[in-house]
Amino acid sequence: MFDSLSDRLGSVFERLRGRGALNEEDVRAAMREVRVALLEADVALPVVRSFVDQVTAKAVGVQVLRSVTPGQQVVKIVNDALVELLGAENSELRLDVTPPAVVMMVGLQGSGKTTTTAKLARRIQKQERRKVLMASLDVNRPAAQEQLAVLGKQAEVATLPVVPGQQPVDIARRALQAARLQGFDVLLLDTAGRLGVDEALMSEMAAVAAASSPHETLLVVDALTGQDAVNVARSFSERVELSGVVLTRMDGDARGGAALSMRAVTGKPIKFVGTGEAIDRLEAFHPERVAGRILGMGDVVSLVERAAQTIEADEAEAMARKLAKGGFDMDDMRAQFRQMQRMGGLGALAGMMPGMKAAKGAVAGMDPKLLTRMDAIIGSMTAGERAKPELMNARRRIRVAKGSGTTVQDVNRLLKMHQEMAGAMKKIKKMGGLGKLAAMFGKGGMGALEGLVPPGALPKSGLPGAGGGLPGMPGAGGAGAPFNLPPGLDKILKK
Repeated sequence: MFDSLSDRLGSVFERLRGRGALNEEDVRAAMREVRVALLEADVALPVVRSFVDQVTAKAVGVQVLRSVTPGQQVVKIVNDALVELLGAENSELRLDVTPPAVVMMVGLQGSGKTTTTAKLARRIQKQERRKVLMASLDVNRPAAQEQLAVLGKQAEVATLPVVPGQQPVDIARRALQAARLQGFDVLLLDTAGRLGVDEALMSEMAAVAAASSPHETLLVVDALTGQDAVNVARSFSERVELSGVVLTRMDGDARGGAALSMRAVTGKPIKFVGTGEAIDRLEAFHPERVAGRILGMGDVVSLVERAAQTIEADEAEAMARKLAKGGFDMDDMRAQFRQMQRMGGLGALAGMMPGMKAAKGAVAGMDPKLLTRMDAIIGSMTAGERAKPELMNARRRIRVAKGSGTTVQDVNRLLKMHQEMAGAMKKIKKMGGLGKLAAMFGKGGMGALEGLVPPGALPKSGLPGAGGGLPGMPGAGGAGAPFNLPPGLDKILKK
């Protein structure tokens, strides 16, 4: 997301940083390019005007132009303005109420409302540790209620049994009563959508709201519709008391104009964004992190959080014990690749790492199935070859290449990468093992990352799990690079 906008702004600010001194005309010329970049990203014109005027007024100030690093100062001003534009701070759901907390999901048909309801229910149940009930109030769309029931099974969340012929308001009352009697903490109501905003839709939502008294009313809009998403949000906010917005398909929106316009146009915070089709692809919206991604500063905090959510604890512990002994075979390497795939693939990881803008560009032009091909190569080896890669002579390499549908050169590159990773593990063992390495982090806190990350990009309190880097992702950079890609993989990205 935001790829095109990030690229445009990145080139503008790179020129500013490259100059030792700036005058007012330099800043204004850069701001004109920023204006064009925002308009091309489909940001609403009034929002663009206000944003550029605000940034320009601060950027042409004496303290900026006479600063030792005026280019960096301008970037910081733009970063702060982006955070303010996006909502200043992340907005949490109000769930600390007398149970059940009622969350009503509204939106147009096709916006991904039913899927988002299931994603949100799963997130609340897994991360908030609350008992959740979902109920479909969509009696118009064929099989809508059955769809939510199927998604409920996937998400392992309870759904209200369907009673044929019952109307939305009656379903809402029955769901509320069931939630109270069965001790549910949260009730999610998936209301009916329409192809357009009409009076019947608004009247039905008002009646459901009156019957259920929701604590949160979330509008689900498709980010890919650009300005239409903003117009839909404006129409709903004028007729319904919204508490927040959920943007779906943000992973496919390279421009990001809807996200940048939404808060300014509706006055409502973006609470969540959908970043994929999988049932766990729903993220909390953090304005400061999104601003960092747009300006190429990375998003280490989200990267660590995603790792914590996707890594299997037992698998990570077993891997840690094995690595502590200095062992690292092809099965371990395969586990690393699968972990990276679960976290969103190389592109997602590179986009979150500070200073990895170039690598992300390389990933974009690279075969997206690289990790899958590497997995296939390892899968074509025998158990003995995976345990002892040194057995891989020329004849075996040809056999593995044919079996995996790759080339001998691909097999050679993978084996070379394994050698480098295994060598890194042996070095860590000589340094005293992972425990001692973690202690080194513990003494310095996040000091190991200072100088690698822009000021303000990391929380003062440090990152969760800062001692061991990303769980299940051993890096080769020692204490100075806990977030490195596996050794050798960075070389492939640069090719």
